[in-house]
Amino acid sequence: MNVIVVGGGWSGCAAAITAKKAGANVKLFEKTDLLLGLGNVGGIMRNNGRYTASEELIALGGGDLINITDKCSRHTNINFPGHEHASLYDVNIIEGEVERYIKSLGIEVHLLSRITDIEKEDDKIKGIYLSDGKYVEGDVIIETTGSTGPMGNCLRYGNGCSMCILRCPAFGPRISISERAGVHDIQGERSGDVLGAFSGSCKLAKESLSDEIRNQLDETGVVVLNIPKEDINYSKLETKVCQQYALKEFAENVILLDTGHAKLMTTYYPLEKLRKIPGMENAKYVDPYAGGKGNSIRYLSVAPRTNDMRVKGIDNLFCAGEKSGLFVGHTEAIVTGSLAGNNAVRYAIGMPLLYLPRSLVVGDLIAYENERVETKEGRMARYTFAGSEYFNRMKTLGLYTIDIVEIKKRVEKMNLTNIFNMKLV
Repeated sequence: MNVIVVGGGWSGCAAAITAKKAGANVKLFEKTDLLLGLGNVGGIMRNNGRYTASEELIALGGGDLINITDKCSRHTNINFPGHEHASLYDVNIIEGEVERYIKSLGIEVHLLSRITDIEKEDDKIKGIYLSDGKYVEGDVIIETTGSTGPMGNCLRYGNGCSMCILRCPAFGPRISISERAGVHDIQGERSGDVLGAFSGSCKLAKESLSDEIRNQLDETGVVVLNIPKEDINYSKLETKVCQQYALKEFAENVILLDTGHAKLMTTYYPLEKLRKIPGMENAKYVDPYAGGKGNSIRYLSVAPRTNDMRVKGIDNLFCAGEKSGLFVGHTEAIVTGSLAGNNAVRYAIGMPLLYLPRSLVVGDLIAYENERVETKEGRMARYTFAGSEYFNRMKTLGLYTIDIVEIKKRVEKMNLTNIFNMKLV
C-alpha cells in the first residue's frame, strides 16, 4: 500500500516513520529544501510534561525522533522560568540527522515538492497534484502541512511577512488538503476576535552577543537579562502562541536559550530596544529576519478530526501536528504524527484503528484538545505538555511524572508496549 505524507515537519517525519515501520510504502513531500519546518528554529524538548510524553512515546515504540533530539542535545536537565529538566537540541545539526535516518528506513523523501491540488472521488482522495504538474496516487494521505502562511495571512493577522524559516516567498504558499477535499477547517482565535497567534520565539546570532553572554550560554544553556523598566510590555504576552511562556518573567526579562543560536523567548522585540540591554549592543536576528518587527502567524488551518487522527468527512485522510489541533511543540507534533502514520496503515488493510488511552498523557492530550476546540474558549487556548492549561491538567490527574519505570508500567498495563514498532503488513 502507498501512504503519502504531505509536509515534512516533525509530525510528517513521525508519521512517515510509523507508517513505514508498519509496512507501507511511504512517500514524503515537503515544499521547501529542508525537513522539520519550525523544528529548525525550535530546540526545546523534555521540559515539564514533555518528559512524560517523550518516555511514553519511547515505550510505545515511537521514540525514534526523541532519541535523535537526545543525541543532538547541547544541554540537558536545565531549568528556566516556569520550566524544569529541559533539553536543548542543536538546531544547526538536527535536520541532517533526521533526513539521513528517514532515508535509511527506505522512505522516499521529495523535497522542493509543493502540493497544489488533489483528486477526489466520493469521500476518498485518489491522489495529489504537484506544482510541476505531476500526479501521484496514494491509498492513504496524511496531511501535516501546519497552520502557518502564506504571506497574506501574516500580513492580515500579524505584522507582515517576517521572513521566517518557512520561506513562503521562495517556496510558495501552504495549501490545506482538507479544505481542498471539502472539509471546513477550524481556526485558532485570540482576544478581540482576531485569528491565529504569533510564533513564540526568535533566533539571535550568538556571535553578535557579548563574550560574557556567549560563554554563559555555552556553559549553562540559559541567560536571563533584565529589560529596562520603560520597555517592559506585559500586554505582549497575550499575543504568544506558546502560552506556557506567558509569564511575567518573560515580559520583565530577556531569556536566552542555547540551541546553537541564541533562542530569544519572545514573539518579537524591537532591535533598537534589544540593543539597549548590556551585552546585546550588536544583537542580530537570524530567524525571523524581521524579528525586530514581527513573527509568523500560526493556527489558521486546523482540520476537524477524530481521536484516531482521521479527518472528519474524508475516509482516507489523516492529519497530525498543528494541522490536527491547537497544539504547541515538537513533542506534541511527534505524538500526533506517530499515531496518524500507524493508523493510516491500519485503515488501508482494514484493521481497527488505534486510540491512545487517556490513562496516557499522549492519549489524553489528543482527546482533550478535541473536546475543547468545540468551544470558543477552547479555540482561544493552546495545548501543550509543557505548560499552561494542559500541563496543569496533567498534574491534577496525576499523569505528570519523570519516573521512567512508572511510565513503562503505564504503557505495559495498556498492552501497548512497542505498538508503533510492530509490522502490520
